[in-house]
Parts: sequence; C-alpha cells; structure tokens
Amino acid sequence: MRQKLRSFNYSTLLGLALSIVLLGFIILFEANHPLAFINLPGLFIVVLGTFAAVCLSYPLRDIKQSIKSIRLIIFYESLDPRQDADEITRVAQLWFTRDLIGVEHIIDSINNSYLKTGFQLVIDNTPMDDILTLLKWRIVRLRAKEQVAANIFHSMANYAPAFGMLGTLVGLINMLEIIAQKDITAIGFNMGVALITTFYGLMLANLLFHPIAIKLERRTEQRVMIMSMVMEGITLIAERRTPSFIRETLYSFIVHHEDELQR
Repeated sequence: MRQKLRSFNYSTLLGLALSIVLLGFIILFEANHPLAFINLPGLFIVVLGTFAAVCLSYPLRDIKQSIKSIRLIIFYESLDPRQDADEITRVAQLWFTRDLIGVEHIIDSINNSYLKTGFQLVIDNTPMDDILTLLKWRIVRLRAKEQVAANIFHSMANYAPAFGMLGTLVGLINMLEIIAQKDITAIGFNMGVALITTFYGLMLANLLFHPIAIKLERRTEQRVMIMSMVMEGITLIAERRTPSFIRETLYSFIVHHEDELQR
C-alpha cells in the first residue's frame, strides 16, 4: 500500500501527554512520599518478565517486526483510498477505450504494488477467478502478518499484570521474613514495595501495551479496506464496466467503510 509518514499522530501524542499527567497526579498528589512509587527491582521484574514471556511465545523475527511497527502509531500515516480510486478510474477510462499503451504507461507510474499487480493481471488476460484468488490471498497474508504484531502487544498486556503479581509475591515473602525477625516497623514500608510491582504491571498493560495493539488493529482494518476497494475496482475493470460506474461504486465503497471504521 502507498504509505507516507507526514507528521506526528496527534491522538497518540495526546494519549501520552494524558498518561504523563495521570502518573504525575498519582505520584505528586495521591502519594505521601513520591519516591515510594519508584522501585527499580519491581520495575525490572515486570519489564524483564514480560519480554521473557513474549520471547518464549513468539519467533524473534515477529518480535522485531512488532517493535518496528511502533513508529506507525507515533507518526501520522497517509492512507488515501480516494487517490487509489482516482487511479483505478483513469485506468478504467483507458481500458474502456482499449488504449493499452496508455494503460501500461499509468501502471509503470503506480507505486501501489497491490494495485499494480491487479492491473497487470487484467492486461495479461488472466482469468477472473485466478485474479480474485491472488488478490484475496494478498489480503489474507497482510492481515495475518500485521495481526501478529497486535497479538504480541496483547500478550504483553496480559503478561505485565501477572509479573506484577509475581513481584508482589516476592515482596510478601520478604515481608514474612521481616515478621519472623519481629521488625514490625518495616512491615508497612515493605508492603508498599511489594504492591508497587502490581501497579507497574497494570499501568504498562493499560496505558501502553493494550492501546498499541488496538491502534495497530485499526490501522490494519484501514489497509484491508483499501485493498478490498482495489480488488473491487480491478473486478469492474475486467468486466469492462463504464468508468463513471466504477468511480461511483468505489467512492460509495469508501464512504461505507469509513463509516464502519468510525463506529
């Protein structure tokens, strides 16, 4: 698909800013001692445990790809289905008048590999069933590939609270030793340290990992919508429908699916 990183994704920046405000409010206004929320061993248990579990669950190449995908939610990505619809309409006009040279010239200038492949298959007089099979397979592969990245972050969101509880259990075990030594004054402090790891796990899961996964899934749905529109356009061109009919069909397709994504 055509992709162009233009600027920061402002909804992501707003979410990060509100998360920082929330953390600041909790630490500065709700805590008796702000430093009580800083516990490096507890944070280490949650972060290292979460990544260790993910590495045991997924291949390294999928983990690397999911990390790279984070940039896609930080930056605004231009996915303009109307530009693809206009290119399909231009090709349809030339194809309807049997201007094969003009069609090939436009195809050479297209950057969208999915759209380019569809046009080339039509020019080569590939059977319609074979064209649809290939284009649908490309959609399925893209959805499966990008869903892996979202699944990894969903898994991290599930693992983080669990390792937060692990850190809490470790702290409680240490507290039992303190009780055995009859050092009653240290019980309150160590109880706070024990619970802080659960805090870390919940915050990471709900303010980082789950939101990233959801945003990646929304992006995938937008890409699949565009690819489905392209496939519809290729089908109409192969059927030699009129350019005006193709244009109106594609724009109706875009409006319908944009409404679905906004619900």
